[in-house]
Amino acid sequence: MSAARPFWVFAYGSLMWNPGFVTPETNSARLQGWHRALCIYSEHYRGTPNKPGLILGLLPGGSCRGLAHRLPRRGYDAVRRYLWKREIDNDGVYEETIRPIHLADGRVVPALVYLADRRHRQFAGKLALAKAVRLVRQGHGATGSNLDYLRNTVAHLRELGLQDRSLEELAQRAGG
Repeated sequence: MSAARPFWVFAYGSLMWNPGFVTPETNSARLQGWHRALCIYSEHYRGTPNKPGLILGLLPGGSCRGLAHRLPRRGYDAVRRYLWKREIDNDGVYEETIRPIHLADGRVVPALVYLADRRHRQFAGKLALAKAVRLVRQGHGATGSNLDYLRNTVAHLRELGLQDRSLEELAQRAGG
C-alpha cells in the first residue's frame, strides 16, 4: 500500500454505487488526464477464467467524472485494508496511486485512484464492440452479472447528470 495517507478515494465504476464502507462525505469529482474504459477481463467479480466478463479501468488521456468518497477518520486503517483487498488483492489488475482530483465545490484533493495495469495479463485494452458485447453478456462472477455491473454504472452516471455514450451503446446492445 502507498505510504501516503489520502483521505479520499475516486469512484468511477462500482465504487460509485457500492463503496462498501460508510463515507462521511461524497462529492462529484473529476480526474484529469485519465478516462473510464471497459478494458479489463474480469475473472473473479464479474466473470470466471473460462468465461471472463469485462470491467472498468482508467486509461491515460482525457478526463473522468465520477464521485469522491471521503474516507472516515475512525476506522481509516480498516477501510484502507478493505479497499486494498477489493481493488488489488483478488486479481492485481489495478495499480493503486494517489492523484489530485477536482471536487464539485472547487477543492482539489489528493485521492486514491485505481488505474488499469496495462502490463497485467487481464488487461484487454480497447475491444471491438461485438467482442465487448459478448463478454458482458457471458460474464457472471462472485459479485453478480457483468450486464448488471454495466447497467448500474450507466444508471449512476445518469444520476450524476453524466453521459458515457460508449457505455450506453454497449449496455443497449448487450441487452440493457
